[in-house]
Amino acid sequence: MRLCGLLFVMPLGGAALAAHSEADFKAAYAAADTAEKQAGQLRNQWLVTEAALKEAKKAAEKNDFDQAVAAAKEAEALAKASIYQATSEKEAWKNLEIR
Repeated sequence: MRLCGLLFVMPLGGAALAAHSEADFKAAYAAADTAEKQAGQLRNQWLVTEAALKEAKKAAEKNDFDQAVAAAKEAEALAKASIYQATSEKEAWKNLEIR
């Protein structure tokens, strides 16, 4: 019984914390943009990252800052994943065994 009560309360608490402002969007977008620029320096930008950045801007233009922040955070995560991919693959080939 107690577990059921916790499951009911947790989503309500999470929903109450979701109201984002324009300032939240600007901070999230700046972080995503910085990560995307780093990926660009490594020549490993992903199209899905660009799409997420565009989605974030469109949502912000509609004053849907919850969606804008979510899309910007997704873009940042994607950009960081592309950075990780570029840096790990830069060294990974050295571990390959030539047959």
